Amino acid sequence: MARTFKRKQSLDALTELNVTPLLDLAFSLLIIFMITTPLLEQTIPINLPEQDKSSSLSRPDVKFQAISVDGSGAIFWGKQKVDLVELNSLLVSLAAQPDPPAISLRADASLKYQIVIDVIDAIKRNNLTKLHLDTRVK
Repeated sequence: MARTFKRKQSLDALTELNVTPLLDLAFSLLIIFMITTPLLEQTIPINLPEQDKSSSLSRPDVKFQAISVDGSGAIFWGKQKVDLVELNSLLVSLAAQPDPPAISLRADASLKYQIVIDVIDAIKRNNLTKLHLDTRVK
């Protein structure tokens, strides 16, 4: 018995879809996102104090203004370095808003307690009552 090999007609429709290039693209995008996601949060590097995991509650979506204090005592308004006088004027302008955002205070764990109290006093002087202290979860 001899086999007969026929050539398909060139006008026949392609019935199979080659998904190999699509899978290559999907895996490439996955790798790109896995590499770039840790870089998205570019904040001031601070060694935050730890908090017990059971006591941390999920917070609702609230607009925050970040104030950070690094290990050397430098104060940052977002990513801008400020001193206590500039911080106070920024807090005055924040308090003048009709619905001021909550304040997220990030302070280094090795920092002197007095510097954190000075920042909290500046926040309290401007009657900003929504304050969140950031910690690391154990």
